Amino acid sequence: LLDMGLELFRKHIISDKLVQNKTIAGILLLIERERNGEAVDRSLLRSLLSMLSDLQVYKESFEQKFLEETNCLYAAEGQRLMQEREVPEYLHHVNKRLEEEGDRVITYLDHSTQKPLIACVEKQLLGEHLTAILQKGLDNLLDENRISDLTQTYQLFSRVKGGQQILLQNWSEYIKNFGTTIVVNPEKDKDMVQELLDFKDKVDHIIEACFQKNEKFINLMKESFETFINKRPNKPAELIAKHVDSKLRAGNKESTDEELERILDKIMIIFRFIHGKDVFEAFYKKDLAKRLLVGKSASVDAEKSMLSKLKHGKPLQLLTLVFKSEPFVLIYVKVTDWIVKRTECPTPPTVQNGNLRLLYLVFLFPLQGKKEFHVSLFQTLVLLMFNEGDEFIFEEIKIATGVEDSELRRTLQSLACGKARVLIKNPKGKDVEDGDKFIFNGDFKHKLFRIKINQIQMKETVEEQVSTTERVFQDRQYQIDAAIVRIMKMRKTLCHNLLVSELYNQLKFPVKPGDLKKRIESLIDRDYMERDKDNPNQYHYVA
Repeated sequence: LLDMGLELFRKHIISDKLVQNKTIAGILLLIERERNGEAVDRSLLRSLLSMLSDLQVYKESFEQKFLEETNCLYAAEGQRLMQEREVPEYLHHVNKRLEEEGDRVITYLDHSTQKPLIACVEKQLLGEHLTAILQKGLDNLLDENRISDLTQTYQLFSRVKGGQQILLQNWSEYIKNFGTTIVVNPEKDKDMVQELLDFKDKVDHIIEACFQKNEKFINLMKESFETFINKRPNKPAELIAKHVDSKLRAGNKESTDEELERILDKIMIIFRFIHGKDVFEAFYKKDLAKRLLVGKSASVDAEKSMLSKLKHGKPLQLLTLVFKSEPFVLIYVKVTDWIVKRTECPTPPTVQNGNLRLLYLVFLFPLQGKKEFHVSLFQTLVLLMFNEGDEFIFEEIKIATGVEDSELRRTLQSLACGKARVLIKNPKGKDVEDGDKFIFNGDFKHKLFRIKINQIQMKETVEEQVSTTERVFQDRQYQIDAAIVRIMKMRKTLCHNLLVSELYNQLKFPVKPGDLKKRIESLIDRDYMERDKDNPNQYHYVA
């Protein structure tokens, strides 16, 4: 009886075009009003749509028209709101619409409508505007670190086919563009490394908080960093080395070993993006030598830790001092196979054997009696001269000690211009000039008995910077030559393009095709290889 009743009702009432059209139009009107914010009788809608489902006419009579109207509504709404609203507000509206339509399915629509309904909303409000949304607002969201809005962007774009991919592309472009502004501007060199570290912290936080630690976003971020940081060859590597030096030098602001270790770990992450690691190595070794030789290292443990990070845990010989009884003392700092500093100076007869890096010298002052000074080798050489006399001019000290000119000037500054002035400089002034006279300070006073006189750390000169860079380039030439000879010795005969391709695979630093061509020409001139007589692009190894 129930089935027959339903069949008769469907045939004589619902199948009547006039009745069906009015019924469906009324339902759609109620849904439209609700979408516009009006309150409607949801129980009536639920009863009517349940009736259509029971009569098995829901899909053919209602759903198709409902989805068509939904499609038109959200297509027009998407176009209008994209013009009127900023991206965060627009995305918030999209999220609100998706929640509303989901609620309709739960409250009165048939569950079979959920998938096509949500797909319609996603397509018209998101899928049709992916590029426009990102172009209009992504950079601002990233610049302002809008975590909640970026989270919503990621979640919504992940719902749409191709959405995550286009977000990835724009994410990469943002990183490269922003990073390039940090790296390529020489005016920002002073703060470049710190800005890179801050930027890396920022993108890491966004990946964790907004992008659910998505591996694709992490990998593309690394690729993007590597791209922009190498747009300016060599300089970032040099500045990273100097930044490490500033952190490992005595007097840096980091208060604990844990904080220093954390900072060094972050610096190493940036370092790994650099192609020209030999440039970093050259400047790092030079700065390490200065820190150790003048006793300006903040922490031996931190130095060991940094070297371990650079050498991946290989055994280290941090500091080796070799002394001889001959007229010269040889001092050098050795890190694995690197000899990074070498200085020769005459050994005074009063100093034999022992640790000459830091010495204790005792002086007798008329006003305060004995004072013990903790001094470096160069300071020792200068002070011991005053056993022979009370005053000397700069040139006399230079001849007697044999210390290199710039090193001697810094040493005399530390003794005559610092806090503990054992010597008096005449004329007064911070800089040591030719002809300056240095007099033993008999009126010296200090509250301590044992006094450490710090050596003044020499700032890197432009000449030193150029010299270090040139040394790196010279080393690169040797490496290129060796690689060419090694490849040609193995292959015997090789065309130019294949040789260049193999060189790119073997060399660990960035190199231009023109540089490779010059080295090939040089080796041909030196008879390591020769051109084929019939084909100038073919090379033969000369045994």
